Amino acid sequence: MNALEELTESFSRLPGIGKKSATRIAVHILKTDESYAQNLAQQLLTLHERIHPCSICGAFTEKDTCEICSDPSRERNLLCVVEQPQDVQTIEASREYHGLFHVLGGVIAPLEGIGPEQLSFCSLVERVKNENIQEVIIATNPTIEGDTTALYVKKLLSELNIAVSRLASGLPVGGDLEYADKLTLQRSFRGRIFLDM
Repeated sequence: MNALEELTESFSRLPGIGKKSATRIAVHILKTDESYAQNLAQQLLTLHERIHPCSICGAFTEKDTCEICSDPSRERNLLCVVEQPQDVQTIEASREYHGLFHVLGGVIAPLEGIGPEQLSFCSLVERVKNENIQEVIIATNPTIEGDTTALYVKKLLSELNIAVSRLASGLPVGGDLEYADKLTLQRSFRGRIFLDM
């Protein structure tokens, strides 16, 4: 196996990258200026040194506390609970939410050996108790594991006298009804909203 094949094999192990895409990426790097490849290699080498979880919320950051947790203009009484650090970036890109975040580090998945003790539920409860949180928004994925985790969060916080909500799920904007699957339609009907007349 030559160097190009080895690089292609490494890229093909990345999530969402198949053999053809991995080959295209490897060939692209080979064709570009050598300084580009060196810069990319340096970024990969220092990634683990530079990026780590925020000590408060668990999002990715280069500092001890991320920009969101240290931003005094955020709505500090709102806390959005997400599965993974990259979910913070996804929600931030929408520019719709202006509160704080809490990263669980995954979802409850007994078949994969992940129970509540492997996730950051204890620090979630402590934050809600100590930071004057008035509403927790659960933004786990609409999967069986995500739903189970959302129910667990709701149960954990049930005695703390705060509002607990869950992101709506259903039909996408611009989507066709005929292409919607059964589960999406069920969620859409359950989460329907009433229009003001």
